[in-house]
Amino acid sequence: MNKLGFGFMRLPLTDPDDQTSIDIPRTEEMVDAFFQAGFTYCDTAWMYHKFMSEPTVGKVVVSRYPRDRFTIASKMPVFMIHSHEEGVQTFEAQKQKLGVEYFDYYLMHNMEYENYEKAKEYDMLSFLQEKKDAGEIRRLGFSCHDTADFLDKVLTECPYFEFVQLQINYLDWESDDVQSRKCYEVCMKHGKPVIVMEPVKGGTLANVPDPVRELLHSVHPDWSPASWALRFAASLPGVEIVLSGMSTLDQVRENVGFMKDMEPLTEEELKVLERAAAMIKGNIAVPCTGCRYCVEENTCPMNLSIPRYFALYNLARLHEESGAADEKAQYEEIVAQGFGRASECIGCRSCEAVCPQHILISERMQEASEALEG
Repeated sequence: MNKLGFGFMRLPLTDPDDQTSIDIPRTEEMVDAFFQAGFTYCDTAWMYHKFMSEPTVGKVVVSRYPRDRFTIASKMPVFMIHSHEEGVQTFEAQKQKLGVEYFDYYLMHNMEYENYEKAKEYDMLSFLQEKKDAGEIRRLGFSCHDTADFLDKVLTECPYFEFVQLQINYLDWESDDVQSRKCYEVCMKHGKPVIVMEPVKGGTLANVPDPVRELLHSVHPDWSPASWALRFAASLPGVEIVLSGMSTLDQVRENVGFMKDMEPLTEEELKVLERAAAMIKGNIAVPCTGCRYCVEENTCPMNLSIPRYFALYNLARLHEESGAADEKAQYEEIVAQGFGRASECIGCRSCEAVCPQHILISERMQEASEALEG
């Protein structure tokens, strides 16, 4: 199987302020280019794009291609259900929204301690095993943003899971919070193949600081920073798919171009990425990937546009010597649309409970307010 997967999480929009306004014609062009290059893996989920990702995959993939031309992966949003019956209804609704009779890959979404306990309480683990036995799930797995110790516990208690989806990129490889390397090693110990999410860390490793860009360019002038990141993840033994949340046709063309016949990175190239990671860490204020869980799984009482504020804060840090005027202007435009100011965060921490990156959002929001409102 070709290792590149299409993540239907950051699709092109007709209105950048409306996650449901997916540009269908542009998305169809992207899907066509992806399939024409020989790739098949399409990843979606119940709550992506404010519940519009699965219907979009149904429209641009399932209704336009024979069933043997594509691979569908979706996820059980255990954090959003409140009973066994609701989980069953969600599973059936996903099949209808996508227009499929079975899932090639199906995952428990964001398996961490509380969600794992909910899955057991609502008997969802047995339910999904029954669906696999019935042929409605071809391969059963889960995504995980928790610790390596917790991952080891789940795989020990539930050996029937066939794969794990992990956040892996060269910036998080040695992170104490994300534990990319440690989690990857747990999967290898249990003999479980890995699907990689966030290989470019929400665009952070595509838009690197100039010194990092110059370093990477000096080694391979024809490789983009994003391609370095995807190659890192794809080079790991045991990795089956590397997901890319592509937003433009150019991104699709670039990714399929080098991923089709990609060679694993050499030891020398990996050392270059170690240097790049050290340089990037000194420039990032908040390690937000823009996954939007904090605003789509959670309702902020102050209506803060959390991912966009952190993205602007990171850019403002890079441009603080010049006053970060562009970032401050963009921030005021967002506030003018009706969103609360970063300084209005009341510290309720409800967003932190669903953040896969374990960011102390309420504390960092105060830093963002100082940078963008000062």
